[in-house]
Amino acid sequence: MTLTETTRPGGAPPDSNPFDVGDAELRRSGSVKWTHGAQGELPAWVAEMDVRPSRAIQDAVREAVERGTFGYPPLDTRPAGLPQALAAFARDRYGWDVDESLIVPCGDVMSGVRFAVETLCEPAPVVVPVPSYRPLLDVVPLTGRVLVPVPALDADRRLDVGAIEAAFAAGARTLLLCSPHNPLGRVWTRAELEALRDVVLRHGARVISDEIHAPLVLPGARHVPYALLDGTAEHVTTVTSASKAWNVPGLKCAQIITGTAADGAALAAAPLVANHGLGSLGIAATVAAYTAGTPWLDAVVAELARRRDELATLIAARLPGVRWTPPEGTYLAWLEVPGGDPAPRARAGGVLVSRGPEFGPGFEGFTRLVFATSSERLHRIVDRLADSWAA
Repeated sequence: MTLTETTRPGGAPPDSNPFDVGDAELRRSGSVKWTHGAQGELPAWVAEMDVRPSRAIQDAVREAVERGTFGYPPLDTRPAGLPQALAAFARDRYGWDVDESLIVPCGDVMSGVRFAVETLCEPAPVVVPVPSYRPLLDVVPLTGRVLVPVPALDADRRLDVGAIEAAFAAGARTLLLCSPHNPLGRVWTRAELEALRDVVLRHGARVISDEIHAPLVLPGARHVPYALLDGTAEHVTTVTSASKAWNVPGLKCAQIITGTAADGAALAAAPLVANHGLGSLGIAATVAAYTAGTPWLDAVVAELARRRDELATLIAARLPGVRWTPPEGTYLAWLEVPGGDPAPRARAGGVLVSRGPEFGPGFEGFTRLVFATSSERLHRIVDRLADSWAA
């Protein structure tokens, strides 16, 4: 019998509130989020959730450990069921029929992005809308290409397709798209993505779409994979993973989904060292996430929606000068704080946050706050920030 969230040894019930976990237990887990700061500091910086793991994933990894699954993963991961699991999840979650033969496993999303850029894209400038997840900015020069930052949003808070087109007109030929967006929390609409597609087609450019947060879309929005749009197959490469949605970044397994068989063949022909880092335990965890972890994921998304609403109430009451737009997806709040860069005061107040300048130039007055935590801890975080920023 296949283990699921509702059928596991001992008849244990499915996870109800995965965020019901204390500070001491989180520190014992050894995650960088909880070990980087000083004793007593509350971490709200790195994009990890304060949750108990999915039991389906724990069961799958435990079984793999008992089998002694510690060697290099097979060169063809089909026996492990990874392509089939991702294809079924994408079809059920997004209505996206992924061709299993176009799925290429890799170690993590950023190594997959770098691999795709170096292997499939012209040696021309690369566009990254800002603010941006810092590794998307850092990876571009590592590939030997010139970084072209452009505004992520226009005046109407829509994807700034005009800025992207101007960069293409000036010679850029690749866009690194973050969808849903980190740190803004925007879930791009079909209309925005179709406008982007038209611009890409006009300029013969490519899109590498980082969709790691796709399963974490909150009620009221819907994720549209860029590759789902007509006319994108020849220029799109999607990179995704279970690592954010199921909180397993330490178990290395991501997936590149090419748009064409030719692109898949180009990746397969690259030297093995160009695409390394995939872990056998990561494969086991990922297959379990995609096939048996949906109840846990749904519980997490429901809790994240509640945390988002709580955060809105707390900001209005305790941080009335802070400006923000509640996110449509992810568990990230992008806050504009009066008085400049809040990070030193935030840390002095006992909360670790991510500084605005980490996400690109011109964001000195911003901070990114991770709200994927318990209600009680979120209240403590906001109280400390309010006391610190008012000082």
